Amino acid sequence: MMWLLNKVLTRLIRKGRVTLVDPDGKSRVFGAADPDFPDLVLTLHDHRVARDIVFDPRLGFAEAYMDGRVTLSGGDIMDFIGLVRGNNPWEKGRQISPSTPLRRAWRATGGRIRQINRRRASRANVAHHYDLSATLYDLFLDAERQYSCAYWTPDTTGLEEAQQNKLRHIAAKLALKPGMKVLDIGCGWGGMAMFLHRHYGVDVTGITLSVEQITMAQERAKREGVADHVRFSLTDYRDMTGSFDRIVSVGMFEHVGTPNYREFFRTCHNLLTPDGVMLLHTIGRMGGPGTTDAFTQKYIFPGGYIPALSEIVSASEPNRLMVTDVESLRLHYAKTTRAWYDRVQKNRDAIEALYDARFFRLWSFYLAGATAAFESGGMLVYQLQYARDRHTLPITRDYIAQGEQVT
Repeated sequence: MMWLLNKVLTRLIRKGRVTLVDPDGKSRVFGAADPDFPDLVLTLHDHRVARDIVFDPRLGFAEAYMDGRVTLSGGDIMDFIGLVRGNNPWEKGRQISPSTPLRRAWRATGGRIRQINRRRASRANVAHHYDLSATLYDLFLDAERQYSCAYWTPDTTGLEEAQQNKLRHIAAKLALKPGMKVLDIGCGWGGMAMFLHRHYGVDVTGITLSVEQITMAQERAKREGVADHVRFSLTDYRDMTGSFDRIVSVGMFEHVGTPNYREFFRTCHNLLTPDGVMLLHTIGRMGGPGTTDAFTQKYIFPGGYIPALSEIVSASEPNRLMVTDVESLRLHYAKTTRAWYDRVQKNRDAIEALYDARFFRLWSFYLAGATAAFESGGMLVYQLQYARDRHTLPITRDYIAQGEQVT
């Protein structure tokens, strides 16, 4: 299989020099030295690695790296994935994994089945990722535990400020007024809900399927004396009732699954007041519909899917939700995941003590891959604003910049 791996690396690497050392100690150089990339040495420690990578470059390499069957020197996993993805940017139509009509059809069929996400499956999928140790998230997230794309203005100094920027940016698009009722779908640990109540005087109901998240959010609301105005519950969005002036959903739509998109938007429409506004913040694809890669499906977000903009809008249109604003955040998540990655590397000993070395490498691979996807691959973040009535919001975007001035 080494000859096939050599063909794969020859196709993928042109800029930047990578020396491959096989299990027998033989070496071969791919690419050419480039000031934008470090010189890396990739060492394979058993003959199965080549076969695994050829069969599925993303999953095969990821598992070999996690298991320590392939190691890097001259740089780290962020450097290697960034080099490979940087040589094959989305803009030039280059793919990491080979694609054939049969393989695309197989992935699409399997992907839709895994995305059915009925209630029980949804809870299990959420628990897989979000019910990990609270300590883990403390080691790399900001103080508000914002586990979603931050907003980086030119003068932003770091992750904490960028996440506060994101909260203000979203709040401004919601055009809030004191006393409004807000529903936060996928509320996480409650940071968004607490921010909206604290700065805008609104009452917030936050829902999530994570037991760990809901416990911490409820404890925080009680501790800060706002439990009468900021409420959290372990509730599926499909089971929500009531009426809300505003709905916000950040980083949750990626877990809905394409078979459920229309139901999601129908539910949101029915929960909004006639003059209600909704803000949807989700990772998206730059191109058309695709599939979830095997590594992400198996280890990170089972049942998850990154939608194309066309998939989002086509699902919301039948439900009389009017798209009133669309913003594409292109490189903001790359900056965010890089900041998370740096914090993970600094806290390696603590993470390995919490789990083990394999988990540390898994988490590093996940964040490095995400960064490369946003820097050179086909991923970005969409913020879509919806309204039920065309007269609800101002007809220019000036109110957004003005609304961001809250302190």
